[in-house]
Amino acid sequence: MTKEKEILDTLKDKEKEDGPDQPESSFPSQKDLEKEISEYLAKKYGGKVKVVSHMNFSGSPDQEESDHSVSGTTPSSTHNFNINPEELEEYLHRYVIKQDEAKAILATKVCTHFRRISYMSRRSSDRLPVGGIKNNILLMGPTGVGKTYLVKLIAAKLGVPFVKGDATKFSETGYVGGDVEDLVRDLVKEAGGDIEKAQYGIIYIDEIDKIASSGSFQGPDVSRAGVQRALLKPLEETEVDLKVAHDPIAQLEAIEQFRKTGKREKRTINTKHILFIVSGAFNGLSDIIKKRLSRQGIGFGADLDLADQEEWLKHVKPQDLVEYGFENEFIGRLPVIARLHSLEEEDLFQILKNPNSNVIISKKQDFRAYGIDLRFEDDALRLLAHQAYQEGTGARALVSVLERALLPFEKRLPSTDIDFLVVTRELVQDPAGELERLMADPGARERREHYEAILHHEMDLLLRSLKGVEPAPWRAEGIKSNDFRLRLVAQQCLKEDISPDEAAANVLFWINQIRSYEDSFFNRCEIDIVFEDEAIDRLLERCQDDPADLYTQCERLTSILEYGLSLIREKTGQNSFSIPAEAVNNTELFINRLIRQSYDSAGIELAGKEEE
Repeated sequence: MTKEKEILDTLKDKEKEDGPDQPESSFPSQKDLEKEISEYLAKKYGGKVKVVSHMNFSGSPDQEESDHSVSGTTPSSTHNFNINPEELEEYLHRYVIKQDEAKAILATKVCTHFRRISYMSRRSSDRLPVGGIKNNILLMGPTGVGKTYLVKLIAAKLGVPFVKGDATKFSETGYVGGDVEDLVRDLVKEAGGDIEKAQYGIIYIDEIDKIASSGSFQGPDVSRAGVQRALLKPLEETEVDLKVAHDPIAQLEAIEQFRKTGKREKRTINTKHILFIVSGAFNGLSDIIKKRLSRQGIGFGADLDLADQEEWLKHVKPQDLVEYGFENEFIGRLPVIARLHSLEEEDLFQILKNPNSNVIISKKQDFRAYGIDLRFEDDALRLLAHQAYQEGTGARALVSVLERALLPFEKRLPSTDIDFLVVTRELVQDPAGELERLMADPGARERREHYEAILHHEMDLLLRSLKGVEPAPWRAEGIKSNDFRLRLVAQQCLKEDISPDEAAANVLFWINQIRSYEDSFFNRCEIDIVFEDEAIDRLLERCQDDPADLYTQCERLTSILEYGLSLIREKTGQNSFSIPAEAVNNTELFINRLIRQSYDSAGIELAGKEEE
């Protein structure tokens, strides 16, 4: 008899002693099994033998395949979806110009989707009700109006993983599902391999109108219809295997897993909580809508220009999309439709003017990488907007016209001592000529004065926009706002090319660093100190040019306070102190005065007792 059989027979005998027909729930855990086997081996061979197992017992000892699907997990461990539609809409307004209708729809339906996930997770079952449909969204709008940007902003605000795919890729490769499921796998990669986090992500598919069939059943239309059918299950709910046959790394990992455990691991992700957002330009759809409305006797008969086409899209119905080339089942899984409008020249100017404009911020960072501060005149921004509007590709053209104007300067200035550049209308009109004039007299006094005037103007604009608005990071922690702190936020915005919220978060971090010295001081001396707001501001003021110096300032201040406050506690018993701005201005003078006052106070108390 082998040792293994002897152990199993012993366990069977023990099971008979415990009674037959034990319920499934009484099956021992892995830890209990290891303990029982160890006890048996210890009796037979002594205490030197111990069982250490890496096996995973999950429901049945004969199970050959362990299922690592996370379809039953809840979002509470990784996410707290507590944002409201108006809050998300207000966030989008700060970054996206125009598109109010689309922002309102996206903010509402995305918030509802994730809030419902949180609500259902608190119930006994989080499965979709029979016939239930997710709030998958269809975006319609011409190129360059911000469809992708909107979805990326939402994913970033919610803190969920986001992936983007192009429907044209699916139709071109001819897959009837492989690429669609690859998007789900990419979501897991984007979540750093965290399947639980990935199942609450957002998948965005652009150019969805390109997979609409033209009504023919020959050529590429067969592939397009196949892609639509392949999307049906992921849009609703399906299990996607994270391992694919054509992935050699996954196969090697599976072999290694089987070698170690003797089991085939199955890793899947359920798509029931993944939000799908699809978009397209839908050229020609307005003609279908016009034809339908005309048949109904509404009487629209005028020829359509681009603006009129967008008006027709307001009347779109599922039947129009079916006639356009989509299958009924596919459109049924996209219950929410939002329309985005083409951008006018003024809209493009407002995009450039927006302090959160990623177009301008990105270009400023390009120059800042060389130690050059880049500033823009309004006239220059208006000319750039005009040039971009002429190209007819929406906001995408802003990047190309900006590069065209600044590329000569980006090439030449890093090799000089020039540390700032003001983009004027003349520079945009004649980059080569303006560069030549700049290099002829790089240290011109009027250039420096012009630059400083623009900085001053931008600072005033920022301070006005911040006035009366408590930064969101401060509201959450009860940090008081004042003129100095708002100016510090504005300076951070200008210096680092970051948003006011990001700058406020930096200032909050520094304030919390100062506050942390209150706790560390008590741990060292068992004396309570509280920095007054004026003292915190004075420390921030001293270190605003070099935040790294904050550590040195706080260490020096607390070391002097430790000596003086310990003396006062020893003589008077006082154990709590408020630290004013005076202590930061001249710490030694503050401590000497405080010691003298404390000693005088103690002497008066003692004299009073002697008289009694």
